[in-house]
Amino acid sequence: MRKLILSVYNLNQSLVCRLWGVIVILILHSSLFTLHSFAQTAGTISTYSRFGLGLLHDQSQGFNKSMGGVGLGVRIGNRINTVNPASYSAIDSLSLIFDVGMRASFGRMRQGTTTVGVNNASLDYAHVGMRLARRLGLAVGYMPYTNIGYEFSTPEKVVTTDANSSQPITSINVYSGSGGLNQIYLGLGWRAYRGLSVGANVSFLWGRYDHLLMPNYMEGGVTGNSYSSTIKSYNASLKTYKLDFGAQYPVRLSRQDWLSLGATVGIGHEIAQDASLLIFSTQGDTATYTASSPFDLPFSFGLGAAWQHKNNLLVAADVHHVRWGDCRMPVETPSGYAATKGSYKNMTKAAIGVQWTPNPFGNFWQRIQYRAGLSYATPYLKIDQLNGPSEMRLGAGIGLPIINKHNNRSVVNFGLQWLRRSASAASLVKEDYFVINLGLTFNERWFMKYKIE
Repeated sequence: MRKLILSVYNLNQSLVCRLWGVIVILILHSSLFTLHSFAQTAGTISTYSRFGLGLLHDQSQGFNKSMGGVGLGVRIGNRINTVNPASYSAIDSLSLIFDVGMRASFGRMRQGTTTVGVNNASLDYAHVGMRLARRLGLAVGYMPYTNIGYEFSTPEKVVTTDANSSQPITSINVYSGSGGLNQIYLGLGWRAYRGLSVGANVSFLWGRYDHLLMPNYMEGGVTGNSYSSTIKSYNASLKTYKLDFGAQYPVRLSRQDWLSLGATVGIGHEIAQDASLLIFSTQGDTATYTASSPFDLPFSFGLGAAWQHKNNLLVAADVHHVRWGDCRMPVETPSGYAATKGSYKNMTKAAIGVQWTPNPFGNFWQRIQYRAGLSYATPYLKIDQLNGPSEMRLGAGIGLPIINKHNNRSVVNFGLQWLRRSASAASLVKEDYFVINLGLTFNERWFMKYKIE
């Protein structure tokens, strides 16, 4: 009998077809940027996003978000692990992986006896991964890097009284800000020698840095229109690159146990865009100051390990160190506006996480993935010479398999997190959030070869 071999996206033999697949993926991702502008109400609603480049966005994905964000040593062929780009070399050669996630947070900010409730929802990430060639994996994607979003006011007594009414004058300073840095990346992971894999993420960052300080003067509790006030607007439009490198090396401990070691390095550098400070008064006086290239990205490194027993149990731990203390920020000075160190301090983050699957090849209930994890990060901001907030995350979640005759490798990821930001000084704001994470890891065998007799 005559045999006909049909090859559907036969990327094992045709690199050209793989490249066409990448082009299609990039087109799909361009549509996600439009979706992001509508789906994201604000990346954050936090007073701490007023400082630095904004609050750092959690860089983990659906499978490890409930595991404390661990990933430096994790190698899973059916997941995209952006924490360490060397892991891309483990991507299954038959699959195209599409991973997208959303998050919603419900929080409470407290300062002294004042409590404010805040809610927020946003697109969290979108990634695509595939095997590009033998021992070479590819990932492209989008995720925020920092977020700026806040509006609050602080009363301040002015040591004077109105000349006519003798009423005390109070100043209400209104602070507001928006923006943050978005991030798109392209990453490659290559199994270079035996078990050793190396990889790199090349990212493009862009976004806005917008802050406004507007004082309102009140006489006896009533806004006074006759008082001159000075409004300050801090602005920058930022574009830059980001380079991250990683390595992984798995060690077989027994027939059923593997230990994978991982390390990453992020290259710090100056961001070559200026920042401006516009000062104008209600009397019509204006002044503009410029700080030349006052922003930096930090140098960072991380070490981690992951132990896998059969295909049932995964335990991982990571430690990251980020040299934020070497970075500068634009600061208003008596002589103008200039780049200055002292707004940051070095940050260390530790995380541990676990995932358990009763039977990866069983029925629906046996293939559910149960996850839990914890992370703690030291402060990286300095606020009025005080340490900013430390950050603790405690999470748990599940991965629900999608099982049907067409696809039995995709997973719906659902996770819950408790997030606390607590500062060293009682005068600073304490934040508690309950975070719901929802993601879909779509894993389809695009590159199977089918045989018809």
